[in-house]
Amino acid sequence: MSKKNDKPKQKGKKNNNLIITILGILIVVAVAILAYSYVQNNKDKEDKEIGYTEFLQDIENGLIEDIEMTVGSTTLKVTYKEREEEKDKEKIIIPNTQAFVEYVHGKRAEGIEIPLHEKKSGILSGIQSNLLSIISTGLMITIVVMVFKMQGIGDKGKVYDGVENKSDVTFDDVAGLSEEKQEMIEIVDFLKEPERFLKMGAKIPKGILLCGKPGTGKTLIARAIAGEAGVPFISMSGSEFIEMFAGLGASRVRKLFEKAKKLAPCIIFIDEIDAIGSRRTTSSGAESENNQTLNQLLVEMDGFEKNDTIIVLAATNRPEMLDKALLRPGRFDRQITIAPPDLRGREEILKIYSKEKKLSSEINLKSIAEDTAGFTGAELSNILNEAAIIATVNKHESITMQDLDDAVKKVTVGLQKSSRVISEKDKRLTAYHEAGHAIVGKYLDTVLDVKEISIIPRGVAGGYTMYKSNEDKFYISKTEMEEKLVSLLGGRAAEELALDDISTGASNDLEVATKTARDMIIIYGMSKKLGPISLQVDDIRELEFYGRDIEDEVGKEIKELMDLSYERAKQILSANRDKLDAVANALMQKETITEEEFEEFFK
Repeated sequence: MSKKNDKPKQKGKKNNNLIITILGILIVVAVAILAYSYVQNNKDKEDKEIGYTEFLQDIENGLIEDIEMTVGSTTLKVTYKEREEEKDKEKIIIPNTQAFVEYVHGKRAEGIEIPLHEKKSGILSGIQSNLLSIISTGLMITIVVMVFKMQGIGDKGKVYDGVENKSDVTFDDVAGLSEEKQEMIEIVDFLKEPERFLKMGAKIPKGILLCGKPGTGKTLIARAIAGEAGVPFISMSGSEFIEMFAGLGASRVRKLFEKAKKLAPCIIFIDEIDAIGSRRTTSSGAESENNQTLNQLLVEMDGFEKNDTIIVLAATNRPEMLDKALLRPGRFDRQITIAPPDLRGREEILKIYSKEKKLSSEINLKSIAEDTAGFTGAELSNILNEAAIIATVNKHESITMQDLDDAVKKVTVGLQKSSRVISEKDKRLTAYHEAGHAIVGKYLDTVLDVKEISIIPRGVAGGYTMYKSNEDKFYISKTEMEEKLVSLLGGRAAEELALDDISTGASNDLEVATKTARDMIIIYGMSKKLGPISLQVDDIRELEFYGRDIEDEVGKEIKELMDLSYERAKQILSANRDKLDAVANALMQKETITEEEFEEFFK
C-alpha cells in the first residue's frame, strides 16, 4: 500500500482516539455533576418537610417568619416564628411556582405581609439540568457514531498491495510444503495473468480451504502469497467478524467483499474461518448471529461475477466443524490438507529457522529432524528458540548439540526438576518402572530403539524413556499397536515383578494404552470376534444395529487385549530379570543412561 493511503488510515486512528477522549471527558463531567446533585439532595433531606396545604394555613395564621425561594425551583425553605428548635428551615414542595407567586401578590394586596425572598440559583445548580441534557445527547451521538464505525471492517482488515506495504514472507520462507506451495503459485499466476487461463476456458477457483493441525504452516502460506502476489491481499481473522451487536457480522462480510471488488483482482484471506463457518443451528442469541454471518458469506461467494478475479483463501484446523454448504464446489473449490512435514521437510524447516541462530559447527540438523517425527513447523521453530535460550543461560559461545537435545526434551517431556528431593523408595520405584519400559521395548521387533532413560523428574513425569525416531509413519499395523500396548504396560509390570507392589506412576501409561486398545477395536476393526467393522458412531443408539450386547462385547475385547499385553510384558521381564535389575541399579547410581550405555547390558 502506498504512503498516500497510509495517511487516511492514520487520520482515522486519530479520529477514533479523539472520539474516545471526548467520550471519557463527558462521562467524567456527568459523574461529577451527579455526585454534586447527590450531596445536595442529602443536605436537603436533613430539612423537615411539611405539606403544602398546612403551609398555606400557617401563612394565613401569620406563623411564617421567612420564605426563601430559588428561581426555577419548586422547593421552598421556610423559617417559622417562635420555634424552640434553633429556627430550623423546613422544606415545602409547591405544585406550581407561578401560581404560588401570584398567591403571594394577592395576599399582599389584601394587606397580609408574606416575607418571600427570591434568590438566583448557583452556577452549578443553574447549569446542572442543561449540562446533563447536553452530556446525555453527546453520549448518545458518540455511541451511535462508534456503532456505525464498527459496521465497516475498519482497520482490522490488513491490506497488502504487493508494492510498498508488503509482507516480509515469501515462498522461499516456506519449507516442507512443496506440493501445497505449487498450488498457491498457480493461484498467484492466475491473478497476475488471468487472460492466459481464460483463453484455455479455465475458470478461476472461488475459494481454497487450507486444513491442518495448528502450526503446520497454513497462515505462513497465506503470508507468503501476500509477499509474492502483485495483487492486493486482504487478511482478516474469523473472530473479527463477530461482535456483540446483532447484524454487525453480516455487515462486515458485505463491507469486506465490497472492498475486494474495488481492489480486484485480489485475494481475501480469512484465518480461523470456523469462527464464522460452523454448522448452522436453529438456536437463538449468539448462534443466530453466527448463522447470519455465515449466510452472508455464502451469498457473497455465490455472488461473484464470472470475470471477478477474487479468490477467498481460508484456514482452519477443524474442517469437520464447517457447514457443508460452505465446502461445496463453487464456494471452496479446493481443499488442501497440510500435514506435518516429513523428514526432508523438517530438515529444510530447521535450516530456515536456524539462519538467524548462532549454531556451533557440531550441529547436525538432520539428526534433530530424525528425532522430531510428527513435529510441526511451529514446534520446530520453538525447539530452536528454546535451544538459543538454553545456550544463553549456560553462557555458551554458540548453540551446541547438547543445547538442542535439552530443548527437545524440554518441549516433549517437560522442564527438568533436578532440585526436587526424592526419597530412596520413590527413586527405586521410578528406576524399575523406566527400566521395565526399556527392557520390554528391546525385545519387541516394532518398538523403536531406546535413546535415553532417566529418573530425573521432568514436567509431571517422575522419569522418562526416550525412543529414537528415524522415520515418518503414515500407517500403523496391528502388530505395531499390539507391541505398543506391551511396551506401555512394561513399567507397571516391572513394578509388580520387582517390588511386589504397584503405584500411581503408571496412570498415564494406562490411559494411553487403554485408548490405543479401544481405538483398535472400535475404530480400526482389529477385533478377532467382532470382525472388521467400525463402531465409531455419532449417536450411541446407533450401536443397537449391531445387537443389544455389542457394548459388552467391545468391553470384553478391550479388557482381553489389555490383559494379554500385560501378561506378555511380565513374561519378557521375568525371562530377563537380571537385565532389569542391572538397568534399574545403573539408573539409581547415574540417574540417566544413554543409548550406548543401555546397549552394553545386552552384549
